[in-house]
Amino acid sequence: MQDELIARAKTWLAEDPDAETREELAALLDAGDTAELAARFSGTLRFGTAGLRGELGAGPMRMNRAVVVRAAAGLAAYLKDRGQGDGLVVIGYDARHKSADFARDTAAVMTGAGLRAAVLPRPLPTPVLAFAVRHLGAVAGVEVTASHNPPRDNGYKVYLGDGSQIVPPADAEIAALIDAVASLHDVPRPDSGWEVLGDDVLEAYLERTGAALSAGSARTARTVYTPMHGVGRDTLLAAFARAGFPEPVLVAEQAEPDPDFPTVAFPNPEEPGAMDLAFAAARAAEPDLVIANDPDADRCAVAVKDGGDWRMLRGDEVGALLAAHLVDRGARGTFAESIVSSSLLGRIAEKAGLPYEETLTGFKWIARVDGLRYGYEEALGYCVDPEGVRDKDGITAALLVTELASELKERGRTLLDLLDDLAVEHGLHATDQLSARVADLSLIADAMRRLREQPPASLAGLPVTRTEDLSQGTDTLPPTDGLRYTLDGARVIVRPSGTEPKLKCYLEAVVPVGSPGELPAARAKAREVLESLKRDVAAAAGI
Repeated sequence: MQDELIARAKTWLAEDPDAETREELAALLDAGDTAELAARFSGTLRFGTAGLRGELGAGPMRMNRAVVVRAAAGLAAYLKDRGQGDGLVVIGYDARHKSADFARDTAAVMTGAGLRAAVLPRPLPTPVLAFAVRHLGAVAGVEVTASHNPPRDNGYKVYLGDGSQIVPPADAEIAALIDAVASLHDVPRPDSGWEVLGDDVLEAYLERTGAALSAGSARTARTVYTPMHGVGRDTLLAAFARAGFPEPVLVAEQAEPDPDFPTVAFPNPEEPGAMDLAFAAARAAEPDLVIANDPDADRCAVAVKDGGDWRMLRGDEVGALLAAHLVDRGARGTFAESIVSSSLLGRIAEKAGLPYEETLTGFKWIARVDGLRYGYEEALGYCVDPEGVRDKDGITAALLVTELASELKERGRTLLDLLDDLAVEHGLHATDQLSARVADLSLIADAMRRLREQPPASLAGLPVTRTEDLSQGTDTLPPTDGLRYTLDGARVIVRPSGTEPKLKCYLEAVVPVGSPGELPAARAKAREVLESLKRDVAAAAGI
């Protein structure tokens, strides 16, 4: 077994196109570090509906140039099998370690396979790539990014010609063609032949961002903004300038792209401490709201002054605010969200007489809803202009929420006032999340098995009125690894994360509100239910 492991590592070493990972792997072989070699050669990084995502390093279980070349070759074969072998593939990338290398390798593979390849001119937000696929009539797009993952990670996200991320069965078909790549020596990779795009596509994207706003709307709200060491800064500042908003105050310590994300433990606005510098800047600048993008700027976080200090709005709160704003503007079309997001959106849509749909988690599903006008997911993702970007877009979402804040400001009101209105109209919908990060993925499988074998009869003192094992699918949803519990006045969904080693539990408490005066008591009741749900779900799952 050990001889076979070393033989596989030596074969990989002979093909690896990257001097850095060759040196890394050679050092492991010289040291006889079989434990580390086994970790890297125990399988392959699997290509799925999130594309590829993993830790950088040598070997098939890490993200590296050899893995990317194989992925690109599999995608090229998939496109050729579908008669699109002379089509255009657009490639974008963020500012993470190796992103530019992975983008160039992808362009070389596409060119070698006979496709046309075009690379965005520099590190740009993921929404620009998603826009470019449709704008340029491409047959596919690739974005090299690990979004908000830790600095040691990178990833590879694939879009097809409709501008949406891949879903089954395309992911499995591409994965099979990746597996069929016998040797990298069989993959032609010319040194040139692809196009490096100019700023025309970015200019077109920026022009399109104005479509998210209403003509003549208020543009007075002042913002503090952080790109979280990512690539959103220049694009967001340009979009805000075009729209006529006051120039955002930048969080200086996080303004420059930096793949090491030195000021945060995780470059995700949802993580504890990630917004501390932004809040410090807000205390000094006293803006109307704080906006943050994640590193590839497809997500948008919003914070507001609440009492004496600043707090992050939950993704569900922003999702409801944007929905209410669009309804107020007379938007028509389907409102959609993933199953882990607040049920409030359905109530807003129903009251407005608009179609509403629930999907599985991820914008790969939300973006495919027929007649989509607005879609959101609780993890800070919002699609406010699906005709322009059929994916979550942290730039246009930032524009739209700043427009809303401006219009409320003109009337002497705030985003929190509007949230109160929604609670009185539809009931208080309070959400929270219990998330367990693990080093051993088997712990997640154990927790899901425990919940299936011993389903809870009650949670937070509330009887479970319905248990759904989503792995069997439903009348409206394809199968996914998840469990949904419906309670009287509450809901719980448990699922493994698709992009991180986490078990995620999504909690919602719904409390009727008869008048504004009942809001404090309703909030206290909701907090009590959510805290009890956390304790009981953790105990039931064994986490």
